[in-house]
Amino acid sequence: MLPNGLSTPGSKVLPAPQNFDHFRKNFSRFYLGTERENTPTCAPKRNPAIEMADIAVPKNRGFPDFKQEYDKCLDFLKGFKSESGGFKYMNALQSVANREQATIEIEIDDIKDFKDDLDFSSNVANNAHTYTEMFSKAIDVLMPEADKQVDLDVHDVLQNHRMNNAVEGGAFAEEVVTPPELTRRYHVRMIPESTAKRIPLRQVKSAYIGSLITIKGIVTRMSNVTPKCTVATYLCETCGHEIYQIIKSRQYTPLFTCPSQVCQQNGNNGRLFPQTRGSRFEKFQELMIQELPEEVPVGNVPRSITVYLNGELTRKCNPGDILTVKGIFLVQPHKGYKAIRAGLRAETFIDAQQIVSHKKNYHNLDLTSQEIREVKKMARDPDVFRKMANSIAPEIFGMHDVKKALLLLLVGGVTRKMGDNMRIRGDINVLLCGDPGVAKSQLLKHITKIAPRAVYTTGKGSSGVGLTAAVIRDQSTGDMTLEGGALVLADMGICCIDEFDKMDEADQTAIHEVMEQQTVSIAKAGITTTLNARTSILAAANPLFGRYKTDRSIEMNVNLPTALLSRFDLVFLLLDKADQDRDRQLAEHVAHVHMFNKHPDLDFTPYSAKIMRAYISKCKETTPFVPDSLVEHIVSHYVMMRQNNGQRKSGKSGENSRQSFCTPRSLLSILRFSQALARLRLADKVSRADVEEAIRLQWMAKADAMDKKAEEQEMGGVQSVIFHLITDFLRPKKDGKVSMADLQNHITVRGYKQQDLEECIETYEHFEVFKVGRNRNTIQLV
Repeated sequence: MLPNGLSTPGSKVLPAPQNFDHFRKNFSRFYLGTERENTPTCAPKRNPAIEMADIAVPKNRGFPDFKQEYDKCLDFLKGFKSESGGFKYMNALQSVANREQATIEIEIDDIKDFKDDLDFSSNVANNAHTYTEMFSKAIDVLMPEADKQVDLDVHDVLQNHRMNNAVEGGAFAEEVVTPPELTRRYHVRMIPESTAKRIPLRQVKSAYIGSLITIKGIVTRMSNVTPKCTVATYLCETCGHEIYQIIKSRQYTPLFTCPSQVCQQNGNNGRLFPQTRGSRFEKFQELMIQELPEEVPVGNVPRSITVYLNGELTRKCNPGDILTVKGIFLVQPHKGYKAIRAGLRAETFIDAQQIVSHKKNYHNLDLTSQEIREVKKMARDPDVFRKMANSIAPEIFGMHDVKKALLLLLVGGVTRKMGDNMRIRGDINVLLCGDPGVAKSQLLKHITKIAPRAVYTTGKGSSGVGLTAAVIRDQSTGDMTLEGGALVLADMGICCIDEFDKMDEADQTAIHEVMEQQTVSIAKAGITTTLNARTSILAAANPLFGRYKTDRSIEMNVNLPTALLSRFDLVFLLLDKADQDRDRQLAEHVAHVHMFNKHPDLDFTPYSAKIMRAYISKCKETTPFVPDSLVEHIVSHYVMMRQNNGQRKSGKSGENSRQSFCTPRSLLSILRFSQALARLRLADKVSRADVEEAIRLQWMAKADAMDKKAEEQEMGGVQSVIFHLITDFLRPKKDGKVSMADLQNHITVRGYKQQDLEECIETYEHFEVFKVGRNRNTIQLV
């Protein structure tokens, strides 16, 4: 025979005492770790302070004695001291009483250190949901009074009103007790041990139900923040009692008849009216976490799990973020008609206790003191541009100019917003086009590791909906909602698209708006909206004919429309040419990487991805502008580019149409690259060297497609080619006169040496074709 009127199997059922309901509620809550959901209570009633003496736990079941466990909770909250010597949790309770904080985080490490009670800490970690309620009850008992003036809210006013009505009706104030869930102004959160290992999402099984676990994944879907009712308050029109319904699940059935003792004795079915102001609501948000791509076995589908966020944990992340979630693994049984269809199956979820976002935006990075010192040291280095560029995938041989372009893509230009809300993008788009086997995909993968927010996808496996946004039906509410695609998930980041040429033509049209306006316009299923897609696009494409043909234009080689190609600020052509010296160096580099599992030693220590993110975040704080002194230089170069492009199209130039087209977007590309270079110097103004480097990168992007030897043979040698370049550069100038520095930049960016230029000038100066100034700082066409 069990205490308090319970019977063992086979024995006679004895009448239960009057406090059986109280015993049953506490027994199920503390002994089994569960509680009857949606339990109605009415006020006034007796004080529901925990009378643990009423609970008798059988000694032969192996369960902990919850009376002792509750005493340990009280002792821990009152007696634990931090390293500074203060009472950590009592000070936190005082802050809650003063309305200064709303979350009390109880760390398992503290429980473990307190009196070295390993059994108690293990019980809390393995049955966290039950102990959360137990700690909440203990906090209700220990909660101090506010020691300063606090502002009253609606629940304070209603509670005072209840007490006044009870006193007028002859009841004592201490007898007027509302459910503690209605008056609590805090959330108790359990934080796992700092040494607890992260569990792969695929390994989360039923053995972890009720326990604290730590998982890591990427946010694929996020619901809106909605109010969740935790305590529903009703008012009876017959007896005037307030009825409270404790709600523990997402769905509940409202009460319609009054369960108070007055209505039951009189035989009245008093109607209940819900009181919204008197009910308790908290913020609620649902996430869908998917396992990381590197943890998915080959040939398997990524697994997902639902995460519930409550209170202050909401609005802490965005779709596409990589999170570490620490929470309690629980089961949500189906109800109603769903329970009939589900049978024995139930949904699982994680009640989040703490979330940590790993990949944040550059503006949200929290730099340590060590990182700040390293950033200041890098800012003083005049060679930081070369070192940071070569720190990008040092295992890949050569490709220095490509890495410089990718570094500038990470930094980006300055986004300009006009007075009429017109927006000129500052993000840089780059297309890597070339022969197979030149490490295009490896560069894309490495960029996703450096950027704090990046999405990698392939053109063949991505549809237009997968890149922009899809309209889906929310399972919980039944409403049509939008789920962002790769471009929306990469907002304020980088979207890497491999096999860009394999995309269907219908899917390519979805990218046009993103690459220039940086928005995604949706008009589907009655939803008409515009989503932000402020992302830089890094794409890789293979030639249409297997290998790049230098006698054809880029449009014909890549099979991409001109309207799409013109939206790329830089189209880098990577050709695999046979060169004995270069091939030997490449083979030695690859052999070294495979032998020693690291890249060959450089003349400096490569920067880590974390340090590069820190420095780029510092660079993005500057907004450099183009001074008036450089406007004429940029304009004249653009005009010359247009002129050369027109000559190639009309066939008046010796060059064929191997190079790219030139549109007004090319001028904006020069400005973006110049601003990115100025940002790397942490400068507020663009210099002439920045503009020249931007022009050089644009020229070197197409240098591989130009057959210099054939051109030199056709025009009579290197000096003849340089002579034509000099004359084409001098003719548009006033009086045919320019500075020698401008001419040197113009020739060297095209891949010719300084020595060849000087020999050409000396030769034609002898024939009085050129006139050089006395200090050899100017040159003029005679």
